[in-house]
Amino acid sequence: MKTQPPDHDAVDAIADQWAVVRPDLDTVPMAVFGRVYRLANAMRGRVDKAYAPYGMALGEFDVLATLRRSGAPYTLSPRELTATLMITTGGMTGRLDKLEKAGLLTRSPDPNDRRGLRVTLSERGRELVDQAVEAGLGEQRAALEAALSAEEADQLAGLLRKLLATTA
Repeated sequence: MKTQPPDHDAVDAIADQWAVVRPDLDTVPMAVFGRVYRLANAMRGRVDKAYAPYGMALGEFDVLATLRRSGAPYTLSPRELTATLMITTGGMTGRLDKLEKAGLLTRSPDPNDRRGLRVTLSERGRELVDQAVEAGLGEQRAALEAALSAEEADQLAGLLRKLLATTA
């Protein structure tokens, strides 16, 4: 059974306040992005909790998942990982150190570049990320199914894709 959305939420309250002090403003963009931001924050917390039993937070999951998605042999350079995840090299180094120490990946010299490294997902890392991705998707699926039909979820995904394409 789908949860009924409230007729008025916190984002509406903010838009209503602006309507009083600045009735000339169109607050629809604020309503859309305010809800997107709040939804992203809420889901980040839920997904982090889903990853916790696997000993990882979202940042570590992202590294392992990027290696897993790259396909066999599940190997990328730190530069490729950094570009994909849009984090600093320092942030990547910290994540790689933690994941290597946990035995979830290995770093080895790049055979094609004496100065480079290759990061490879270990078998244990592959098994763990496969379990974690299912747990995270379960949280996301539950959130969607609580509020939207499959058709509505597809429509929302398409609308967000269209919006993202014009803003990124």
